[in-house]
Amino acid sequence: MNAKVIGVGKYLPERILTNFDLEKMVDTSDEWITKRTGIKERHIARDDEFATDMAIIAAKEAIADSGLNVEDIELILVSTVSAELVTPTVSCQVQKGLGAINAAAIDMNTACSGFVSAMIIAQQFIKAGAYRNILVVGSDTMSKYTDWKERTSCVLFGDGAGAAVVTACEDGDGILAFEMGANGEKGDVLSIPSLKFSDEDIERRGGEKKRTFWMDGSEVFKFAVRIMGDSMLRSLEKAGMTIDDLDLLIPHQANIRIVDGSIKRLNLAPDKVYTNIEKTGNISSACVPVALCEAIKSGRAKKGDTIGLVGFGGGLTWSSLVMKI
Repeated sequence: MNAKVIGVGKYLPERILTNFDLEKMVDTSDEWITKRTGIKERHIARDDEFATDMAIIAAKEAIADSGLNVEDIELILVSTVSAELVTPTVSCQVQKGLGAINAAAIDMNTACSGFVSAMIIAQQFIKAGAYRNILVVGSDTMSKYTDWKERTSCVLFGDGAGAAVVTACEDGDGILAFEMGANGEKGDVLSIPSLKFSDEDIERRGGEKKRTFWMDGSEVFKFAVRIMGDSMLRSLEKAGMTIDDLDLLIPHQANIRIVDGSIKRLNLAPDKVYTNIEKTGNISSACVPVALCEAIKSGRAKKGDTIGLVGFGGGLTWSSLVMKI
């Protein structure tokens, strides 16, 4: 028994921040940003808009798209690195917002790889026979952790949420294979402090205790290009497939150069890769589900297609899966 996607949804905030807007905020240019990241604009949440608010909107769309009733949802898995509260969790607030009275609720955090990891966890619950219908959400407001004076990182991030409803199926569709991993030894190349601030964290962030995103861009780039390609190949191998069997690859949308480097490593034709980074920027755990929603609703991903999802994130973590839709 596999977990099969039967409904998708997304939400992107109304406010759009363009590269030309950023030119007025920090020493940068549209040409510099576009060349190095592929990003032209990103959606930014309102001051009073948080991961939970966005997750609820995306989840409602996904449930409606699935044809199920909200009471049919038995488990809510939310991936986020930007929960507005320590407790209650985003997933519990989503349960409340949806009125999903029959659903258990769990938050998880493997940063940008989180949605793919959450889909893999949903597969395990379904394979075990514990649940039949599961809502999986990726929602992040990275703009609230962004240092808007730091020119190399503030151009990267946007906000958004994506969701998928998966259900048990026995017809050979759904998630066929997956691969996950972590390398905690390299975790300090990408971080957001919370309660603990090391001297190194304070120095990196200008001598102040700021809860802002920081990364070693060169180290993250090298890691991401290698791991996204390698992980996707391992998932395909477990499924008894090769890269030629993929109809579409949906990678984490962190930087177009990372995506290009990964597909070159995979020897995959660019027309078999779905990207939307130009209009969204990096929306962390929401990248993959938002792109999946767009791919399905635009017809780029069709019933019967073999789809690859792959992501990497802080921790450092990575995950990939192969599924038939």
